[in-house]
Amino acid sequence: MASKFVFIASTMLVILSSTAFAQKTASPPSLSPTPAPAPAPDYVNLTDLLSVAGPFHTFLDYLVSTKVIDTLQNQANNTEEGVTIFVPKDKAFADQKKPSLTNLTNDQLKQVLLFHALPHYYSLAEFTNLSKSSPISTMAGGQYTLNFTDDSGTVHISTGWSHTKVSSSVHSTDPVAVYQVDKVFIPEAIFGTDIPPTPAPAPAPDIAPVADGPTADDNKAKSPTSTLSGKSASFRISSWGIWSQLALAVSGGLALMFL
Repeated sequence: MASKFVFIASTMLVILSSTAFAQKTASPPSLSPTPAPAPAPDYVNLTDLLSVAGPFHTFLDYLVSTKVIDTLQNQANNTEEGVTIFVPKDKAFADQKKPSLTNLTNDQLKQVLLFHALPHYYSLAEFTNLSKSSPISTMAGGQYTLNFTDDSGTVHISTGWSHTKVSSSVHSTDPVAVYQVDKVFIPEAIFGTDIPPTPAPAPAPDIAPVADGPTADDNKAKSPTSTLSGKSASFRISSWGIWSQLALAVSGGLALMFL
């Protein structure tokens, strides 16, 4: 009986030790680390930005009065694409005589303003590839496109009506890029394709010839006829002198005969 008890106890000790060993040797399940959340893009207040930069007061006034500023602000901070805005200086609006923006409806003015924005953030370095994909649609819609060309790092922009270039970078941090331009973007979708011709350059002033004596060309231009006419005149004068002397001699001889 005692030996049976010892056998049972020994068997239980072996089982318990095996279980403990198995628990020690078993590797814990691996857990993949949770990726850290991407940092939220910096919020950019376009009204504040355009107020202190520039002068862009005319463009900003148009954005606020038409509430297009809200559309651009939403594109900048509530989408993954960001926004690129081309902002004309106040002087560009002052110089814009034809076509005039004063007769536009509110909807047309909104389209003109949205014509100055792309629904994506573009750094200056990206315009090299962007120029190969022109024309590029703007936030005004499919008919409102811009053509870009990159000339050794200088970004040129054409709307059909106006041709300008990016003169400086006002702000360029994802998701907002703001670039200064020197002309207002005039869309053909509103103003048509009747683009006024570029004025011709003024003609060069006429220069009066110097009248201080004959030139070499004048001397070369003398014709043989003028030379012969000069010789004929001299010959006639000489002949007239000879005949005058003969007439005097004859008249003198006749007078002696009658004396």
